[in-house]
Amino acid sequence: MYSKAIIGYPRVGKLRELKFSTEKYFRGEESKEQLEAVAKSIREEQWILQKRKGIDFIPSNDFSFYDNMLDTIILLGAIPKEYKNLKVDMLDTYFAMARGYQGEKGDVKALPMKKWFNTNYHYIVPIIEDDMKFTCNVDNLVKYYKEALSLDIRTTPSIIGPFTFLKLARFNGKKGINDVCYDILNIYNEVLSKLVSLEVEVVQVHEPYLVMDLNEEDKELFTDLYTRLFTNSKSLKIVLQSYFGDIRDIYEEVCKLDFYGIGIDFIEGKQSLSLIKEKGFPKEKVLFAGIVNGKNIWRNDYSKTIELIREIENYADKIVLNTSCSLLHVPYTLDNETNLEEDKKKYFAFAEEKLGELEELSKILSGKEENLLVKNKELFKEGRIAEENKHIVLNEEDFNRKPSRKERKKIQKEFFKLPILPTTTIGSFPQTKDVKVIRKKYKQGEITSSEYDKEIKNYIKDVIKLQEDLDIDVLVHGEYERNDMVEYFGENLNGYLFTEKAWVQSYGTRCVKPPIIWGDITRIKPITVEYSKYAQSLTKKPVKGMLTGPVTILNWSFPREDISLRDMAFQIGGAIRDEVLDLEKAGIKIIQIDEAAIKEKLPLRKADWYTEYLDWAIKAFRLVHSKVEATTQIHTHMCYSEFKDIVKDIDNMDADVISFESSKSNLDIVEYLKQVNFETEVGPGVYDIHSPRVPSKKEIICLIKKLRENIDKEDLWINPDCGLKTRGEKETIESLRNMVKATKEIREVI
Repeated sequence: MYSKAIIGYPRVGKLRELKFSTEKYFRGEESKEQLEAVAKSIREEQWILQKRKGIDFIPSNDFSFYDNMLDTIILLGAIPKEYKNLKVDMLDTYFAMARGYQGEKGDVKALPMKKWFNTNYHYIVPIIEDDMKFTCNVDNLVKYYKEALSLDIRTTPSIIGPFTFLKLARFNGKKGINDVCYDILNIYNEVLSKLVSLEVEVVQVHEPYLVMDLNEEDKELFTDLYTRLFTNSKSLKIVLQSYFGDIRDIYEEVCKLDFYGIGIDFIEGKQSLSLIKEKGFPKEKVLFAGIVNGKNIWRNDYSKTIELIREIENYADKIVLNTSCSLLHVPYTLDNETNLEEDKKKYFAFAEEKLGELEELSKILSGKEENLLVKNKELFKEGRIAEENKHIVLNEEDFNRKPSRKERKKIQKEFFKLPILPTTTIGSFPQTKDVKVIRKKYKQGEITSSEYDKEIKNYIKDVIKLQEDLDIDVLVHGEYERNDMVEYFGENLNGYLFTEKAWVQSYGTRCVKPPIIWGDITRIKPITVEYSKYAQSLTKKPVKGMLTGPVTILNWSFPREDISLRDMAFQIGGAIRDEVLDLEKAGIKIIQIDEAAIKEKLPLRKADWYTEYLDWAIKAFRLVHSKVEATTQIHTHMCYSEFKDIVKDIDNMDADVISFESSKSNLDIVEYLKQVNFETEVGPGVYDIHSPRVPSKKEIICLIKKLRENIDKEDLWINPDCGLKTRGEKETIESLRNMVKATKEIREVI
């Protein structure tokens, strides 16, 4: 039978055990030993499952307490000195880099965080300092390998490769990649030498950056790094894993290097098949063929996959069936989904089921158990959706708002009469245990709709008073009724399915439960109007209506595979447009339409940006607000996405105000906005909400002054960098108080 491999597996636990244990550790409610015990049980359970499912290349070190790039920082000893100076143990140093630290040992911000290629997963950005001394720390790598061996499971240790690490790192100083690459390579050599001493047979080295646009300098660097690496690790079989696309720019160079195996993505890699057909594949190497989708939850169509494998067999002699990327990006198992009807459930495959798909495909390809193929064919023959797809009929008028933004700005300044540097928040306020209990009771039928409504309105009343006491200028209702910024809207739209426990890690202990787009999307009834209208009735200050935009709803859902992303975006856009107009009728004059994930599905190769994404993504947002009045101010918000390259397209979304993360990004994007004459008013985040650390007034003043160097005072808003849902109440109040005080102090001198 064909051998089978996976690139990685979810690591928070079937029921988020690692999340809850880690958060208890943060609160001082669990010891390090208790946290380690939970983590070990998760690892062992996964290895045993993968062995039982017949996976031949079982990864170890794909586990992480927070993030694999952060693990690589520890592996290479690339720890900035401010974290070393805390003089806490390695685990707490690790978490300080992830979350920041504020206590008796010191006060440090967290390292930057960015989106992991074209996913909703976030990675910690390494910071390379000029005087940094790299050191090898293989403790976890060794521990995990030995743990598996104790279960009689020989794993393939998994590490992020030097090329991807260097390309994703930020260099703080005069040194660049070429100045440190060989120092880092020396550490990789030490790591591989340690694995050789443990009699490791195969190691997976992840180089997802190979699917990006690469220039000659990039190719020379990669080739040089691995040529040197192979010189010192000849007894180790190295599998190069690439994913999220094809490696067209460097395919020939990769094939010439001494890899034991090469992982190629045949799901998102548009040119992967043509590359091996036109350029061949080395006979002595093993092709790890990524043919089971690691990012979506629909069952594999065995007939199509088998046809693909038979085609690949013409060019590669040795093939291992592989996932297209890590299964980190899908939920654990369908076993947890007791409420999904069987006639729908049978169409899905989560991480555990994808292990089964690899096993079944191996059997079918080996001429065994033809009944598996017959059964799969019947599933795809049935026709999942009976109704025809609805296509919204649109014309250019649906995408163009009048009057122009320049004219609207004058009208809105006069209409709202807000102070210079208006303060606001991004939308959500801390979701306490009490709030979650109320929502759970309502969902389980333990309280009536009117009782639930009364409780939510009490929370809204309290948060409006809090914001008024803090003297914030533009208020929000707190979003206490919302479980998630996408799932909440999906629950009020036709065409969605929902899971109970299909959690996916977004970053650290933060997990999301993406809804599934099953059919055509239409709005059932007004979604946010009642609570927004109630909040506005409590204050004379403007209260923002809070919506999630169509592109983010799409990108943070598991999409259909039978119609285009464009069609789904426009269907969702039409539904959210109805909500915008109803909010406006209800007297809500500032409406924020969050597009936190606008860049998430942007193709990794620039040549595809406009033909495959931006041509409809920007239009989908414009569709939502094109019919509102000039006095209605449209805001949007974007999270951890580098969008310097598409900043003019973002300006073309035609919002009135945009807020975004900048507190941890050295304000690079802010400087660029000035260079390109960005027209939209902007609210760069002045402090990091992903950390419990409270910024001082002085710190925020310094940041606002830097912002003022590049943004006109008439165009600048002051706000945190994201929603406050995950933060504690005390730290939130202190942070916002400092933000408002800092803003008022700046106002007095401008």
